[in-house]
Amino acid sequence: MALDRITLSRFRNHAHSALDGTAQFNLLVGENGAGKTNILEAISLLAPGRGLRRAALDAMASEAGDGGFTIGASLFAPDAAEPVQIGTAVDPARQGRRRVRVNGAESSAVSLGEWLAIGWLTPAMDGIFTGSAGDRRRFLDRMALALDPGHARQASRYEAALRERNRLLSDDAPPDPAWLDGIEAQMAEHGSALARGRARLVSALGETLAIHPDEPFARPLLSIQTDSPFEEGTLCEALKGNRTQDRRAGRTLIGPHRDDLAVIMAGKSAPAASCSTGEQKAMLIAMTLAHGELAARGRPGVLLLDEVAAHIDPVRRKALFDRLRDTGAQVWMTGTELGPFEAIQGDAAIWRVSDGALERLS
Repeated sequence: MALDRITLSRFRNHAHSALDGTAQFNLLVGENGAGKTNILEAISLLAPGRGLRRAALDAMASEAGDGGFTIGASLFAPDAAEPVQIGTAVDPARQGRRRVRVNGAESSAVSLGEWLAIGWLTPAMDGIFTGSAGDRRRFLDRMALALDPGHARQASRYEAALRERNRLLSDDAPPDPAWLDGIEAQMAEHGSALARGRARLVSALGETLAIHPDEPFARPLLSIQTDSPFEEGTLCEALKGNRTQDRRAGRTLIGPHRDDLAVIMAGKSAPAASCSTGEQKAMLIAMTLAHGELAARGRPGVLLLDEVAAHIDPVRRKALFDRLRDTGAQVWMTGTELGPFEAIQGDAAIWRVSDGALERLS
């Protein structure tokens, strides 16, 4: 058990909901639109980042509330004598900014990642292999963040320096070279760290995926497509050397913000984008399970799986439950009915969700 006594107040369609007595497997069942995914989204905000929907903070607040919300939980960590109290909130009186507390003390969103590793798989991610490179970079960075909370800091600082460089390059007046030198030094420092974090993640995922058979989940082969050097000094020189082209384009044309995640289905040696939707789903599940195994090492791990079990065949469903049990992570799953979860119902904590209200079933 990782999280227990989870509370949501004024969040989406939940005026006040509480989930106590959690287990390794936790099931949320109910009609579409009942508020099941909203609970997963709330849990995802107990990690750094914008949550599984990447929604604006004001969009998450209940329409019937004052524009704020609170989410809290007790975290059972292996080395802690007592549960750690973690929470996040948006207070309209404080300009709608997100606040984080750990054991009652003000903290940062990054610090949440030092206590807990959270990963997720949602239907919106089904098109990750055929979508934009930006979608895959965010997917990659979110997985890297679950393994290394400091990855978020590198990403945000690189993005801030990138925006400033692009602003200077797009100005009518030529930018001050000395000012560009400073901006590019920041980009190189944080960009090289960002690239190394992605490379470490892909390597670790590859090693974990190689342990498991190609079936019943298709095994993906992962690599990073990049035209940027990892080394800080080399990246800095490359940015300086590309100023003329970048100014002509009005934006920075090289750097880790241009990288892409390349995925090949091992059994067919085919790019994931050209595989069937079923094969793509199987590869995505395989990556999520491998990441769950990695994330659960050393810290409590949580996996949020939205409408996954109902969309795979019985053979893969049984394999999914077996693998989830072996990861050691706490698992939260949603579905419109209990049928697909028959194999784990005896071990699961189950709630029925209806219009933002919860009923404990077992």
